[in-house]
Amino acid sequence: MEIGRTGSDMEMDREDDDDEETLLLRDRFRLSAISIVESEAKKNGMQVSEPIVACLSNLAFNYAEHLAKDLELFAHHAGRKLVNTEDVILAAHRNENLSLQLRTFCNDLKAKEPLSERKRKKASRKDDKATTSAIENIDP
Repeated sequence: MEIGRTGSDMEMDREDDDDEETLLLRDRFRLSAISIVESEAKKNGMQVSEPIVACLSNLAFNYAEHLAKDLELFAHHAGRKLVNTEDVILAAHRNENLSLQLRTFCNDLKAKEPLSERKRKKASRKDDKATTSAIENIDP
């Protein structure tokens, strides 16, 4: 810690770092959105003017910010610190098609996901008990 610096000075430095990180994330998000818009326009044989591309990227970023805040609130309301898939599906509840697609995607992911170690251990214990009881029943 530097001598002569107060807690508020360090807090302001932290806020400046957060602001710089936010600006960097915003710029990267907008560049990605611009790339998507241009790619889709090219794919569909269209041209999109620069102001429209900028407007779409700003709109997408603002939507993502609001969505992130909503997801955080949903998780907090449920007493969790982490956002889960149910929060995302809840955020999409006004759009039936999107909600259905998200549920399908989530179910597909769960089907592909291997059993966790905890579930495997429980299953193996049940198997052990089943074989033990079967052995006991066979012996007269």
